[in-house]
Amino acid sequence: MRKPIIAGNWKMNNTKAEAKVLIQELIPLVKNAESDVVICVPYTVIETAAALTKGTNIKVGAENVAWADKGAFTGEVSAQMLKEVGAEYVIIGHSERRQYFGETDDSVNKRTVQALKNGFTPIICVGETLDEREGGVTEQVCKRQIIGAYAGISASDAEKTVVAYEPVWAIGTGRTATSGQAQETISYIRGVLKELYGKTAEKVRIQYGGSMNPSNVSELMAQPDIDGGLIGGASLKAADFSKVVNYK
Repeated sequence: MRKPIIAGNWKMNNTKAEAKVLIQELIPLVKNAESDVVICVPYTVIETAAALTKGTNIKVGAENVAWADKGAFTGEVSAQMLKEVGAEYVIIGHSERRQYFGETDDSVNKRTVQALKNGFTPIICVGETLDEREGGVTEQVCKRQIIGAYAGISASDAEKTVVAYEPVWAIGTGRTATSGQAQETISYIRGVLKELYGKTAEKVRIQYGGSMNPSNVSELMAQPDIDGGLIGGASLKAADFSKVVNYK
């Protein structure tokens, strides 16, 4: 059995003071969770979040990681820097990074390799745009992104990763893939992982990342291949995020 994983993606939200209030409210609400609970927060908040969640069941992650150890990469943050302030997870290849900041399948791969090398759990994002879904190429897009992300990565390392399927058209729009659509695509993604890694694919947790919230989480999590969620807007309110975490 794959243990469910619910991860919040705060995106560019919350100062240290705001984060402190949210995390302190969240801790008692999720303390009995049966899922792994992760909050991926802005770089400036990681150290605060790690300190506040120490000794709890909440783990802290970053929203990206550089592919190099150090060097002339203005604006990037290295794995060692993230480790020093307490991050354990890292989101890689989120659609907003691809759309606004030029992330490619190749850069996603390089960042994933770096995250694994430094002991992080990467949450690797894949998913199609609305034009791609309507054009009938969802599977081709997801396959290309998975093959690109996992290039050169061993089965033993692949087992340590998490995949987040996030249909781009369902992020921040209030639109959500039906549970059937989500299951169908996530099952396909697991099939691609099986082509790459055989039985190891059954151990890789795959999240749904398109507007999962308290009203649809139970139906989505009932699907056999959906192992959790990468939660955007609903992770910014402790009450909403805890309802997703405690979906049963």
